[in-house]
Amino acid sequence: MNYLFTSESVSEGHPDKVADQISDSILDEFLRQDPEAKVACETFCTSGLVIVGGEVSSDAYVDIDRVARETIARIGYTRAEYGFDAASCGVISTIHEQSADINRGVVRADEMSQGAGDQGMMFGYACKNTPDYMPLALYLSHRLLQVLADIRHAATAAASTENAMPYLRPDAKAQFSIEFDGKTNRPVRVHTIVLSTQHDEFDTDEAMHERIEADVRNIVLPRLIASLPSEIAALFDDRFILHVNPTGKFVIGGPAGDTGLTGRKIIVDTYGGRGAHGGGAFSGKDPSKVDRSAAYAARYLAKNLVAAGVASECLVQLAYAIGVAEPVSIYVNSYGTGICQDAEIAAKLRELFDLRPAAIIRKFGLKNPIYAPTAAYGHFGRTPYVKDGIQFFGWEKLDSVDLLRSSF
Repeated sequence: MNYLFTSESVSEGHPDKVADQISDSILDEFLRQDPEAKVACETFCTSGLVIVGGEVSSDAYVDIDRVARETIARIGYTRAEYGFDAASCGVISTIHEQSADINRGVVRADEMSQGAGDQGMMFGYACKNTPDYMPLALYLSHRLLQVLADIRHAATAAASTENAMPYLRPDAKAQFSIEFDGKTNRPVRVHTIVLSTQHDEFDTDEAMHERIEADVRNIVLPRLIASLPSEIAALFDDRFILHVNPTGKFVIGGPAGDTGLTGRKIIVDTYGGRGAHGGGAFSGKDPSKVDRSAAYAARYLAKNLVAAGVASECLVQLAYAIGVAEPVSIYVNSYGTGICQDAEIAAKLRELFDLRPAAIIRKFGLKNPIYAPTAAYGHFGRTPYVKDGIQFFGWEKLDSVDLLRSSF
């Protein structure tokens, strides 16, 4: 019997993602000046107000007000009628010094003996649903919102852009329900799509809903499908159910409609509910926090294992103790798809890979200012690239496939 699985994503203009992007933009500014900066930066956004708090250990000076406003403007909150505007919102900073009790376990004379910044467990996941080794429902949810954002930014840049949707505002959410074959666990078709997108006022609610749903059907979805690999595009048939702005109206949105907090979209940031999650958020944290760096390493391991053919679906858990460099445990679950026992895979990972925090940081260049691009549309399944000599999304590279194939 077939079954459904659902995942959601949120746009860069969602209030929680506004908070994530401000936190990561501030982190990047600290790392740009001081790669050794220790940062835990949290952001709270509401109507007309941004509050930035947290702990920092660094000699660098960052203009919090400027970074926050530039980030908000880049997202698209540039009009007072949105109830949240880059030029006029208040920005309050309450950042203070990092706890010395934490710092003593992280900063060591020997860099490679650097301890984990906290205890906890982090998960990485990969499967063969997509070319990016990501779960399909989340992959499509991210892609749909990226297409919508491209249309919105193009409409802002040139109101006469062909097929533009000039009424779009920054806040949006998308959700895909995928039908899977109950025997093979392979995707069969797209079952239901939900898209809620913030918009300008219309003369009537009826005209609004008719226009937006027509534009989603005739502009957004065709662009999405055209951007997909053929085997995924084929999953869209004429039977899928589409819900567009199902409440009927979405004018009040962003931080004016709902308070935003850093780290409140951890499932959107990871695997859309597939696999597992250790509970730690990413944004605003420097890489000494294993919540972030070890989660990136776990994804790297899972993705390379699947790409190497060791398993067709894989979950990797890494666990740490604060102040201790080596992981206290490594766990693998291949969901019965592995070429050997999961415990053997886990043992081989410990043998082949240095998973101390300092080694992870060095391998992926995590002391570089690379984090603002991660703060919307997911930290995983992204295309790695190099800009100005700096590697972005290095944990998505498949450069251990040959090593794993030869080892197994």
